[in-house]
Amino acid sequence: MQMLLSLVIGLLYAAGVYMMLRRSFVKLVIGLLMIGHGTNLLIFTSAGLVRGKPPLIDPGLKALGGPTNDPLAPALILTAIVISFAVVAYTIVLVKRTYQEVGTDDLREMRTTDR
Repeated sequence: MQMLLSLVIGLLYAAGVYMMLRRSFVKLVIGLLMIGHGTNLLIFTSAGLVRGKPPLIDPGLKALGGPTNDPLAPALILTAIVISFAVVAYTIVLVKRTYQEVGTDDLREMRTTDR
């Protein structure tokens, strides 16, 4: 399972970088989203995968019994989701404002405009 998730993470990062290197601002936003999702999966996978074992201590016990999931990873993923949402929202506002000023979302055409 970890090998499959590692391949998916690699594909998300590769596709995200490819999209960010394109000339369009819309593709830049899509690339940022892909890299954000890849980061979330990376945090999830690095914590270790244990099926059916929540990180809870049963009443009457003093310690966890057997391997369990790390509770820190979901907290980090929630934080990463909020941060990536804020970055993408800011980028969308920036793209909209740039499009209103310049009239295009192509980066090469933006370089040639003189205002």
